[in-house]
Amino acid sequence: MYYPYFRGKQYDLITLRDCAQVIADAGFIPILEPVKEALTGLIRSVEALTSAGGRLILIVNPSNGHHVKDCGPIHDFMRTPLGKHVNISPAFVLSSETSVAEISDFLTEYDGRELTFIHSGFANAKSLVEYLGESVKNIRQVFIDGRCSSLYMKHFRDAHRILIRDGFERRANREHPPVEIFSDLHVTFGDLGMQGFGDFLIVGDEFSLTGGPAYAVAIHLTCIDDDNDDVMLVHHFKSIRFETPTDPAGKFAEALQKLVDEVNTPGTKILRTPAVEEFFSLHAQGHFPGLGYIKKLSMNHHVQTMAAYFR
Repeated sequence: MYYPYFRGKQYDLITLRDCAQVIADAGFIPILEPVKEALTGLIRSVEALTSAGGRLILIVNPSNGHHVKDCGPIHDFMRTPLGKHVNISPAFVLSSETSVAEISDFLTEYDGRELTFIHSGFANAKSLVEYLGESVKNIRQVFIDGRCSSLYMKHFRDAHRILIRDGFERRANREHPPVEIFSDLHVTFGDLGMQGFGDFLIVGDEFSLTGGPAYAVAIHLTCIDDDNDDVMLVHHFKSIRFETPTDPAGKFAEALQKLVDEVNTPGTKILRTPAVEEFFSLHAQGHFPGLGYIKKLSMNHHVQTMAAYFR
């Protein structure tokens, strides 16, 4: 029932590999949007997931990254034995610029396979449902919250529907509060008439291939508050210093100390996941693994926390 949305950047793909068995065992179905020109890392992640018995939704017409204007390499991969794996569902993003001809080409190319539509700005739901006819029930419908109205989604009420909501508010690291609500969708998706839900983990929906200088270092860890209707919170453990982009290792140590203090606090809601254990190991070693690796550990923790919740 959980559909985490990944963009195929380096550490997103490593998270998929790290958590492949956890994802497969929990029955989660990641959504993956290829954004890097080279598909080597993506292929390794697909291999890891399928080898673990996991399922995957792979977008064949990305809205971000290097393949926006040329999806040919992705289609070529989907024609390989690995790309044709029964556990891989080809997905097509329906945007405001999508034409019926493009939808028809997608349906023809991947006829006979389990298909997914990602609704992200497409307007004419009624005409699409009429065009699809009875086959609409056999296509998984994924809606990006904020880009589809309730009226739009109502047209697909006979289909398997998934709602993706961005729970991570993007702002400068130094501006994050210590803790805030991330989402309640894991509790409420059924009440909204959905058969599943998803999020963009602790990365957020906003996309960029490269990051800017980090004036403050922050570690983002999600947790379930079982004393408050199981709402999901996100802790932002921030460095004390944020005036200049210098000394990221020292700033990581400042943020990491706050994380260790919180997790060691009696009654904390943060689970001691394998990712958190690795944070503790980094603390003991006094080691700074790099900002990308820190983000990967936070993504790993998010997946591991969701898996523990639905266990």
